[in-house]
Amino acid sequence: MSNSSKFLNPGGSVKDRVALRMIDDAERQGLIHPHTGSRIFEGTVGSTGISIATIARARGYDATIIMPDDVAEEKVKALLSLGADVQRVRPASIVDKKQYVNIARQRALEFGKEEPSSRPHLVSSSSSTVVVSTESDDDDADSLKHEQFALKPRGYFADQFENLSNFNAHFEGTGPEIWRQTNGRLDAFVSGAGTGGTIAGIGRYVKSMNEDVVVALTDPEGSGLYNKVKHDVMFDSRESEGTKRRHQVDTVVEGIGINRLTKNIELALPIIDDAFRITDAEAVSMSRYLVQNDGLFLGSSSACNLVACIKLAKKMGWKEGQTIVTILCDSGNRHYSKFW
Repeated sequence: MSNSSKFLNPGGSVKDRVALRMIDDAERQGLIHPHTGSRIFEGTVGSTGISIATIARARGYDATIIMPDDVAEEKVKALLSLGADVQRVRPASIVDKKQYVNIARQRALEFGKEEPSSRPHLVSSSSSTVVVSTESDDDDADSLKHEQFALKPRGYFADQFENLSNFNAHFEGTGPEIWRQTNGRLDAFVSGAGTGGTIAGIGRYVKSMNEDVVVALTDPEGSGLYNKVKHDVMFDSRESEGTKRRHQVDTVVEGIGINRLTKNIELALPIIDDAFRITDAEAVSMSRYLVQNDGLFLGSSSACNLVACIKLAKKMGWKEGQTIVTILCDSGNRHYSKFW
């Protein structure tokens, strides 16, 4: 078994590459410009927010992170230390306007409305929304006017769940990286899914290189993806996140698991061959084993991925020379208060 140790990235997780790609793509599309007072907004349980806050400051942006109030305290402290504005809200379904992702989107829409009479100018792409406050609705093609418009502060909603820059970061970056590092000798890839970008991007890339590579999903308690892969049904119609206001099942695992289909997950579903449901007890047991026997201090998502690797190896009848790769996506130092 091999791993890609993304918890060693500068931002401490697999999300660094995603955050950088989302910001790069937004700049290339002219949606935001550095050092103009623009602000990046995101709804996250922590890791993506920390990566955004890390990169935003280096690139000339401020960051506002909206997150559930039950996430590990260490993530909040890290965000505040990085200079991000943090708002914590009660966990809620995506159908609730007060759900953390929806609040992040709304904050981006509201950003820049300095004068009551001003109207926001909406700039959209297929995967993100930007708003800038303007004084006039006139369409002026003058280059100077355009330049002045470009330099106005904008609120950019990164939208990691639906933004395909997430997928592309892994399809064009992490996937080829893993393929090179294994010299193309890869039998299986295992990953959890929160937004779905990691398993979709890496999974599709390795499948494009060798369609026989097994792609397996790691899914924690309270998530519906295991049922979607195994039975093509996430929930009974009365229980789906889009039809019932409810909280997630309590779990100590953060960062993976979801009860709705995102654009990134929809890209992953056709190439996922198997799925494993991981209990909290299994994840905790694996994390303690790794500390005691390998000196690895990992977070809950990483522990889940490794449990799934063991289950897949047993199911495959693993033989010497076969290679299973997973992502060690988070360190234990962000999980003291909840997982450790």
